[in-house]
Amino acid sequence: MEILRFAHIILRDFVVHKVVVRKIATGAWTLSVNPGRSACLNGSLQLDRNISRSTFSVEPSVKESTALIYRCHGEPSQVVTLETLKLPPLRSTSVLVKMLAAPINPSDINMIQGTYAILPDLPAVGGNEGVGQVIEVGIEVKTIKVGDWVIPRDAGLGMWQTAVVLSADDLVTVPSDIPVLSAATLGVNPCTALRMLSDFEDLKPGDTVIQNAANSAVGQAVIQIAAAKGVQTVNVVRDRPNLQKLTDGLKAMGATCVITEETLRRPEMKEIFKSYPRPKLALNGVGGKSATELLRHLQSGGTMVTYGGMAKQPVTVPVSALIFKNVKIRGFWVTQWKRDHKHDDEALHSMLEELCTLIRTGKLSSPACTQVGMLDFHKALHSAMKPYTSMKQVLVM
Repeated sequence: MEILRFAHIILRDFVVHKVVVRKIATGAWTLSVNPGRSACLNGSLQLDRNISRSTFSVEPSVKESTALIYRCHGEPSQVVTLETLKLPPLRSTSVLVKMLAAPINPSDINMIQGTYAILPDLPAVGGNEGVGQVIEVGIEVKTIKVGDWVIPRDAGLGMWQTAVVLSADDLVTVPSDIPVLSAATLGVNPCTALRMLSDFEDLKPGDTVIQNAANSAVGQAVIQIAAAKGVQTVNVVRDRPNLQKLTDGLKAMGATCVITEETLRRPEMKEIFKSYPRPKLALNGVGGKSATELLRHLQSGGTMVTYGGMAKQPVTVPVSALIFKNVKIRGFWVTQWKRDHKHDDEALHSMLEELCTLIRTGKLSSPACTQVGMLDFHKALHSAMKPYTSMKQVLVM
């Protein structure tokens, strides 16, 4: 016990072969060890004997992280900067993650602008979504091991950085046998699409769903998941110069029908619904007049679910739709769903496994992505905010 006696004499910490011995205020000696190493001093002091694990804290093997940080709210191009952060100590319930890829989502932009429903304390690292690989774990972590791929459970954790130390409870493992881009974009848009298709109407093969913003990441996931379930989709997009190319791409994913916002308002919609049953479910990511038109085409008793508001206009519901068609108006936010199921790991893992099965079988692909290095973040932010884009910007580490 030579190390303990020496420590007792000089009353300070020692690190010997990555074993930390210290005396805490209670007078009890504590021991911390790098994950994967057993601890034994002269064969007499074991890791699981008379050790206060709550005081576990060691320097992570990666000391710094390159991160995209904003210190005030505003336009992303003006307030986001690339900085070097010192990583905090690795505690007993923490994990050290090397980030692999992290997309730039509309919610990220809204957070930076200060317009999102939840806002992290400033200064903050951007990014609500991404995938990383675990390279160290705390001694009390049982659900995650070194080498696992992980994604965040909740928003606001800051994924735009090369490495991060987080509580194990803030992460969920995902299979490493799916493409990195699919894993990086798994936790928000595909989850939103699956929950909306599953939780509001009992859809059967042959039923119809109508949606606007069909070329968005959520819209693309809706098309693919619905097609896998045998559900038809009427997909509304804004008119644009490359409309035919976009239409062909969405149909290749499984879209039944692709129309423009202008067509949605025209009498020929009656002809479209001679070929398909009227929709049970409408998915609104735009708001304004587009949402009102979706409502007009719902069958009696159908549901419109609003998950976004790109037009930044309110949803107007015709009185006739409520009285004579008894439509239901609902909202959905995947962050709230995850918080409501915070203690239901089975529900979360079941959802992710269903999505990963679709990915493995080629029925669900990631949205079209442009991979961008951290140094080119200004270009990525600029591209992410362009209108008429179906290309998701993904930061690769």
